[in-house]
Amino acid sequence: MIDVRLYSGADKDLWNSFVAKAKNATFLFDRGFMDYHSDRFEDHSLMIFKDQKLIAVLPAHKSGQDLVSHNGLTYGGFVWSRKIKFLDAFEAFKAVLSYADCNDFAALEIKEIPRIYHQLPSDESDYFMNLCGAQCIKKEVLLVIDYRDRLSFEKNRREGMNKALRHDLEVRVDGNFKEFWDTILMPQLHEKHQATPVHTLAEIELLAQRFPDNIKQVSVYHNNKLVAGTTVFLTPTTVHPQYVMGDEQKNTLGSLDLAYDYIMEHFEEDRRFFNFNSSSEEQGKLLNRGLLFWKETCGARCITATQYRVSSAAHKTLNLQFT
Repeated sequence: MIDVRLYSGADKDLWNSFVAKAKNATFLFDRGFMDYHSDRFEDHSLMIFKDQKLIAVLPAHKSGQDLVSHNGLTYGGFVWSRKIKFLDAFEAFKAVLSYADCNDFAALEIKEIPRIYHQLPSDESDYFMNLCGAQCIKKEVLLVIDYRDRLSFEKNRREGMNKALRHDLEVRVDGNFKEFWDTILMPQLHEKHQATPVHTLAEIELLAQRFPDNIKQVSVYHNNKLVAGTTVFLTPTTVHPQYVMGDEQKNTLGSLDLAYDYIMEHFEEDRRFFNFNSSSEEQGKLLNRGLLFWKETCGARCITATQYRVSSAAHKTLNLQFT
């Protein structure tokens, strides 16, 4: 018997315990991370039980007439128990669509968790989305390094490293979020893109305090002056620089080349992937040629991240067929 329940604050410990052991979860699905911006999203996360045992969760929120997983996170989607089997996952997926339909949601929208974050194979919902005719509304290009079969830096990236060595740059893992935000990240984002970071300084400092093993601030100094930095998110499988930025001298000093080289080597440990993040814009339909070129010269190659939208009424005709 599959039962879908709406998450409440009383479920926090059960939710977090499940996420910590799930086969495709990261710390972004811990309620300590999800709830930092609860004022911006009307949470409507779901917990899926089979015979009173939690087998999946769906971090989600209301967005108009849709149930969305999740606009407040880099990715969302179904988080599965390590031991879940395919047919139970199918029934859980179908039950969530039925729940959405019965609660007057027009559609379910999911940003699938990229495979590089899976600790075990976890493509069930991707198959189910295809089976029920879901619309692919976004497909992003992510540039990723596989540590098990790593390509070397190309000549221009090695030249950047040589610049950093000649200028005697220093790298520190120092938690210097404030100076990075105030003097480099925010001014450079505003000047180049008329944008601000997704996280405020107060938010990233709060999250780093809550997740000290997962969020690191790496700073690059020239003559004791901060010239570049990167805020790194660490999961069991992947190193991901959430923010990377240098000052106006970054090309002269090679500061970004040094920052990337350092975090690639320093945080690899038992992880398999290094994720440079998206190199596409406008729902994945427009590529950033400069980012694509730069990341590929570091040895990164392409995977994709998919966002689906499916009518909640699809559960009425959704069935598996067998030979």
